Amino acid sequence: MSKFGPSKSDLIFRLVFSLCGLAMMVGAILYRGMPKGPAMFEIIGIASVFFGGTAVWTIRKLIRKDYSDGV
Repeated sequence: MSKFGPSKSDLIFRLVFSLCGLAMMVGAILYRGMPKGPAMFEIIGIASVFFGGTAVWTIRKLIRKDYSDGV
């Protein structure tokens, strides 16, 4: 358990935010179609790495119970 890390509620918020971001990204791709050129790198590359990485990092911390007490 980390003394100075984010609390469990902070991690749950991050997880929900990340999953919503991934869902909106997929929804935008389904609605607008697959982007071409530099937009493909921006949408697929940067957004999926940010939201996906945050989701994986948060799930890992929640499973390991590596969060502060929120005190």
